[in-house]
Amino acid sequence: MHAVEYSAGTVSNNDHGEKMTDEKLKIGKYELSSRLILGSGKYASMEIMAEALEAAGADMVTVAVGRVNLDNPNEKNLIDFIGRDKYIILSNTAGAYNTKDAIRIARLGQAAGLGDLVKLEVIGDPKTLMPDTVSLLEATKILVAEGFTVMPYTNDDPVMAKRLEDAGAACVMPLAAPIGSGRGIQNPLNLRFVMEAVQCPVIVDAGVGTASDAAVCMELGADGVLMNTAIASARQPVLMAQAMREAVSAGRKAYWAGRMSPKDYGVASSPQEGLTIK
Repeated sequence: MHAVEYSAGTVSNNDHGEKMTDEKLKIGKYELSSRLILGSGKYASMEIMAEALEAAGADMVTVAVGRVNLDNPNEKNLIDFIGRDKYIILSNTAGAYNTKDAIRIARLGQAAGLGDLVKLEVIGDPKTLMPDTVSLLEATKILVAEGFTVMPYTNDDPVMAKRLEDAGAACVMPLAAPIGSGRGIQNPLNLRFVMEAVQCPVIVDAGVGTASDAAVCMELGADGVLMNTAIASARQPVLMAQAMREAVSAGRKAYWAGRMSPKDYGVASSPQEGLTIK
């Protein structure tokens, strides 16, 4: 690999011989310039949420179908504050604890005009909010057959990730840590295994707490990061959104740049060989 500066039009090779360009992230028929996807919940106000979305430079924003007033289409709601013309709306099935409810929520979102793109969540445990992957796989198959572009939230299991891809998922979204925990990446090895197991995009979802967590996700080779609480619950959400934007970009560049090999002992930055004065 030869070192080059990453900018528009630049092409480089990583250690696997893959070429890096400034291509967009493709999820089904959707193309994103930003690899940072944001949630829309937990903000102190709709105005702060809108500022944070802008600061993050996100193209895609998740919206829990349950937070949208479907009964009164004339009432200003969450979608209006986000702006359909500015962002790709990713409806999600938050609150579903079984296949039937997840499918029902996805269909409600589509009927309300939120489109065919769905972040599929099927929670299996109310304490840890860990996913029920058996029900998740079943719901994925059904919704894919109905024409949905499915982005499933799953655990960091490479076997399940491959099964979801085979079921037609447009990407897989393994957790870094439990939802809203902010604990950062708990098992980087498993995330790497997931990335090796599938050909579809891998979006790390849940558990990111600060900018360094987002950078590490990207340095591991993730195609993107989805987050909500880390920004919404920060003391200054808009500033944190800016930090996350820069972290995702820096982590992506570092992945392609290729980090040096770690060593057990110190190695002089200025080697003594060839010096005329010693």
